[in-house]
Amino acid sequence: MRVLGIDPSIQSTGFGVIEYAQNNYTVLSYGVIKPSRRLVFHQKLNEIKIHIENLIETYEPEEVAIENLFYAQNIKTAITLGQVRGATLVAVASHDCSLYEYSPLEIKKAVTGYGQADKNQVKIMIKTLLNIQDEKLATDASDALATAFCHLNSRIFKEKIKESEDY
Repeated sequence: MRVLGIDPSIQSTGFGVIEYAQNNYTVLSYGVIKPSRRLVFHQKLNEIKIHIENLIETYEPEEVAIENLFYAQNIKTAITLGQVRGATLVAVASHDCSLYEYSPLEIKKAVTGYGQADKNQVKIMIKTLLNIQDEKLATDASDALATAFCHLNSRIFKEKIKESEDY
């Protein structure tokens, strides 16, 4: 199972691709999409969309997991984040990928065991869980990897329940 995790943001959208096979997690790619500050807003959205489409074409994930809009400090931030999510969702839909959404609480709990963990705790745990040695791992990328990890664990758990019901 290959999953693309996305942490949407207009300034730096994090992404992470994880493959799970034979009880082993393999990180295939991660990083941050940072549109040029000189671009106007709709061009930034398009740049994010194109980059997501390229990731889907390159890594061919079976599923995509995205962090759900949960909290914004003000209405303008919430609207902006909603528009970034929209561009991301269009990219995912145009490649007919299955999409799953998780709240920050669900993601933090899946990675750290504590839903109120801070971003640094998530980064430390995701580096440990996925054996990432990169000292310069961006927070947005670690959040995206955590989103993909959360989804994989959710899928694995559901499959195990289904297997146990079949007996």
